[in-house]
Amino acid sequence: QVRLVESGGGLAQSGGSLRLSCDISGDTSNQYCLGWFRQAPGKEREGVATIDSDGSTNYRSSVKGRFTASHDGAKNTLYLEMNDLKPEDTAMYYCGAMRNYCSMQNLLRPQDFDYWGQGTQVSVSS
Repeated sequence: QVRLVESGGGLAQSGGSLRLSCDISGDTSNQYCLGWFRQAPGKEREGVATIDSDGSTNYRSSVKGRFTASHDGAKNTLYLEMNDLKPEDTAMYYCGAMRNYCSMQNLLRPQDFDYWGQGTQVSVSS
C-alpha cells in the first residue's frame, strides 16, 4: 500500500509560480512511475507530468518549459515546480503512483495509476 499526500496549492496571479509537493509513504520498494495529474470542473483528469525512478520525465505539451517535476529520494517527496502560470492551469492537482515504468502513454491514461492523493487546488487569476 502506498499513501500520497499533496500540498502547496493556492491562489496565484497569471505569470506567477507555485510549487506542489507530494509526500509518499508505504511500500515503495518496487519500481514506481510517479505522476502529476489535474482535473478542472466538468473536465476529465489529464496528465501533467510523469517521472520515473531514473529521473526521466514526460510532460504534456501545454506545460513544457513552464513546469518541472522532480523527486527527492531521501525525503521520498514528489514536486511540481510551476512557473509562468496561466488561468487555464486552474484545477485540482493530484499525484499518482503506478507499479511500473513510465511511458509517454501514461500521461493519457490516469486509469493506469494504482494510488492517488486527495488533491490540492491551484487557482490562477488573470
